[in-house]
Amino acid sequence: MARYELTGRTVAITGSLGGLGRAVATALRKRGANLALMDLDLNGVTEQAMQLGGEGCARGWRVNVRSLESLETAMAGAAKHFGRIDVVLANAGIDTIAPMATIEPEAYERVIDINLNGVWRTFRAALPYVQAERGYMAATSSMAAFFHSPLQASYTASKAGVWAMCDSIRLELRHLGVGVGSIHPTFFPTPMTDDIVADAAGNRLWRGNKGGFWKMVPLDLVVDEIVRGIERRADMIVVPKSSTIFAKAAGFFRPVMERFGFQENDIEDAIKLASASGWHDKSAIERNRETQ
Repeated sequence: MARYELTGRTVAITGSLGGLGRAVATALRKRGANLALMDLDLNGVTEQAMQLGGEGCARGWRVNVRSLESLETAMAGAAKHFGRIDVVLANAGIDTIAPMATIEPEAYERVIDINLNGVWRTFRAALPYVQAERGYMAATSSMAAFFHSPLQASYTASKAGVWAMCDSIRLELRHLGVGVGSIHPTFFPTPMTDDIVADAAGNRLWRGNKGGFWKMVPLDLVVDEIVRGIERRADMIVVPKSSTIFAKAAGFFRPVMERFGFQENDIEDAIKLASASGWHDKSAIERNRETQ
């Protein structure tokens, strides 16, 4: 398939102020794309847009992915400002680490609403503009869509749901010339993974993400693969590529990952260490309440 040239196209990104959002936005701008930057903090996205070149090529909108109206307003504004929206990256997401028995219901529901329903709302609001350009929509899922860790029912369910949703919507939009892809990175350095490593339960489960199945990969690698995936209008983007076989054959490999990736004593200890709010650190709690 011919490369989908990004120069002069407009890319809308939700969660643009997060670690991945910032890095992908910078990489896309280097490819010549115009950027509609969307996050909760209007001052933050306005400053981000200025750093990426100003209103001629980048502009920020305040968006709450828990509100379809908020997304519709922002997408309409972006389409009017740039004259088009070609690509949408539904990237807003949060996490928690706590067992089902003790997690606060609101914390569970918040993850599902932002990570899963937020993708649907983003795609729904963007579709009229992307369809007009026969463009491409992608959502940030995770390797957690295939391999389901304990103490993360909300996160793994939401990311598996994103994967399934993208597959379904792709079939709906195929005849319209619109591509849809899901993005599945393993652990990589961001403020969210910093929270995981710093959290007592998360550190116990993934052993600080220093090696083995759970070793982090560089952020630059994730960004490069996402940009290349957009340029290929890929159905699935897996990072690192070496994990593709695990992603596509998850049903076969899952028992192996569960048996050797999570030891029983680690799980039991993590349950005891977990906070009902999903995090111990107050800054992590506030960050996940404000990150959309």
